[in-house]
Amino acid sequence: MSLSIMLSQLSVGMVRAVGIFALTLLFSLPLGMLVAFARMSKNGIIKNIARVYISVLRGTPLMLQLLVVYFAPFYLWHANIGGYRFAAVILGFTLNYAAYFAEIYRGGIQSVPQGQYEAAQVLGYSKSQTFFRIVLPQVVKNILPAVTNEVITLVKDTSLAFALAYQEVFTLAKQIAAAQTNFIPFVVAGIFYYVFNVLVAFVMERIEHKMDYYR
Repeated sequence: MSLSIMLSQLSVGMVRAVGIFALTLLFSLPLGMLVAFARMSKNGIIKNIARVYISVLRGTPLMLQLLVVYFAPFYLWHANIGGYRFAAVILGFTLNYAAYFAEIYRGGIQSVPQGQYEAAQVLGYSKSQTFFRIVLPQVVKNILPAVTNEVITLVKDTSLAFALAYQEVFTLAKQIAAAQTNFIPFVVAGIFYYVFNVLVAFVMERIEHKMDYYR
């Protein structure tokens, strides 16, 4: 197999890996914020549900979670899961990463001094105004390094979609390498992940630099 044909086949997997990455961030970032609010809730039931959710999702392997999400509808309701593979991948990744983002958000929110809430109250700000105008900008700045680490990890974790036989770049590289007894597909996949991570790190660094308003 020529290199051009190999790259053409692997490019399909690369696009799918980028899709997993983008959709996971799109859904897990806001979900993580909701879970963080639930974790800080004064309602004991909601708080404990969020605590258990975070504990389970952070305490078990992502690959196992993907398998559970994919096969649960079949074992519980005998549902047809033939066309459910991609949705299961996105759902599994979203639920997992939302748990990590929730704890990052919670740490960022709780790091804001209580005096700023009191000052906002004196100035007549509502709770929503206080959060979005005063607290959130500081939270975003404080949590960017931790979020960057998780986003970089997500790039590499997209390869775990192979557990559900979803053909992203790693799965295709493995198949081509086995069929052609050629190591080159793994090299190409490795370069893809590295370049992808370099781009992500560059973008996050630029965002972090712009948020560093003390400079």
